[in-house]
Amino acid sequence: MVTAGTEETQSRAVLDKAARENFPVAPFFLPRAWRDDLMAVYGYARLVDDIGDGDLPPGRDDARWLGLDPAATDDRLAMLDAFEKDLRRIFDGGTPGHPLLRTLAPVVRARGLTPEPFLGLIEANRQDQRVRRYADYDELLAYCELSANPVGRLVLAITGTATPERIRHSDAVCTALQIVEHLQDVAEDLARDRIYLPADDMARFGVTEADLAAPTGGAQVRALVKYEAERARDLLNEGTPLVGSVHGRLKLLLAGFVAGGRAALAAVEAARYDVLAGAPKATKLGLLREVGSTLRREG
Repeated sequence: MVTAGTEETQSRAVLDKAARENFPVAPFFLPRAWRDDLMAVYGYARLVDDIGDGDLPPGRDDARWLGLDPAATDDRLAMLDAFEKDLRRIFDGGTPGHPLLRTLAPVVRARGLTPEPFLGLIEANRQDQRVRRYADYDELLAYCELSANPVGRLVLAITGTATPERIRHSDAVCTALQIVEHLQDVAEDLARDRIYLPADDMARFGVTEADLAAPTGGAQVRALVKYEAERARDLLNEGTPLVGSVHGRLKLLLAGFVAGGRAALAAVEAARYDVLAGAPKATKLGLLREVGSTLRREG
């Protein structure tokens, strides 16, 4: 039997991963209601990724909560299908079985959230099971439309600030953040037999999969990473007006998102674009500097 204490402990283990992100998920300066709702959405997105990446630790009860035999935990597609079925209970007026979805349910109803962003995140993780390489940048952007952009749209929906222009800027920022994360995690992704560097760019720079498996990045790999980093920077610049379009504490939150991307890019640059030797991570000081810079530009 799964106790309430077990549910709370296992849910907290997922939510605690927020501290590892490139950007602040639900910082202290936000209104409590916003923080709680953003963490509920983060818990959903993080758990979907953990299922898709096969990162659920042994002994968790997720399969049982989703109505599956615990032996199905390693069947990622079955788990994602069951998770979607449990999610849809929220929108059908029912009660989901997974505790993180039960936490999400009142947020969905109070904020009038639609199912599309949540379903997009599930579909991105399904795609990860069948698509391991991306032919070109457009294919990668289509993936980011599912894997990253829904999160920004949910933030705007929760804060009641969604407009077509803000959504467009948010999409640019979220896609940039996803690309930066891919650059930081080239070696980790390759270990999962996934490459998010466009194949045509790899060919242009003379980079092979064997080059990506090396302990350090050679000149060609570093040149490729620099090229993709500049693309991400351009997207951040395109989306940065989102910060100037809002006011108050939301401005600071969105500046944190943009700054997280810029600080991560600075870390990649400081590593001379050698992302194979270890994932370059931004420092807290670097993040704070970028927040200040972003606010000055968009104040």
